Amino acid sequence: MKIKVIAPIISDIFNKEMLEEFSAYASSETKVAVVNLSYGPASVESEYDEALCIPNFLEKAKEAEAEGYDGVISNCFGDPGVKPAREILDIPVIGPCEASLLITSSLAKSFSVVTVLPNVVTMIENISKTTGVSEKLASVRYVNIPVLEVHEKDRLKAALYEEMVKAIEQDHAHALVLGCTGFMGVAAELQAKLKDNGYDVPVIDPAFAATKMVETLVSMGVKQSRLTYMTPPSKQRVMN
Repeated sequence: MKIKVIAPIISDIFNKEMLEEFSAYASSETKVAVVNLSYGPASVESEYDEALCIPNFLEKAKEAEAEGYDGVISNCFGDPGVKPAREILDIPVIGPCEASLLITSSLAKSFSVVTVLPNVVTMIENISKTTGVSEKLASVRYVNIPVLEVHEKDRLKAALYEEMVKAIEQDHAHALVLGCTGFMGVAAELQAKLKDNGYDVPVIDPAFAATKMVETLVSMGVKQSRLTYMTPPSKQRVMN
């Protein structure tokens, strides 16, 4: 199995860690490749950023299918480009937010997402509605750390833990989702720390969730429904 992870940003500061993490998340038989955008935003922290990243993401997704990849992950918690890519690809296309919310909703009656900035709160709330799990979403909290600074792990873990405790105690969350795919390699440690302090709840890593979901779909031999994600009508489309 071959999975292409497309980071819908031009910044490559996460590439090495992304390849290591996704390769660790995937089964030993799965080959993972990581690619950035050739043009677009440095990070996705708003609807505007998301709109800017989608054209090249779609180009990269089509290239992945042509290269023989079995599935594609849009590696951003806003799931940019996932729905249009599903219309034009015949391989599964997965967004980490959708994957995380679906998995978490099966583990608890309520959950909270802890993300980067207030700018993306509404975006995540909207995805919870289209995914059908909004009634279980207790809150979306944020650590107020920009995406391009989340590699400062000690600062990140301290801020995440503080907001997670608030989500449990104040918002009555029974599970937690890391609301940024840049929050790599911290879920297990945070889950253990919460348990040690009396909060025995799951903490979901979105990149891990996306990896396992795309592997499952490929293994099952299924992809997005053409009744939902219809092939776009044939017409002239000028991209530049």
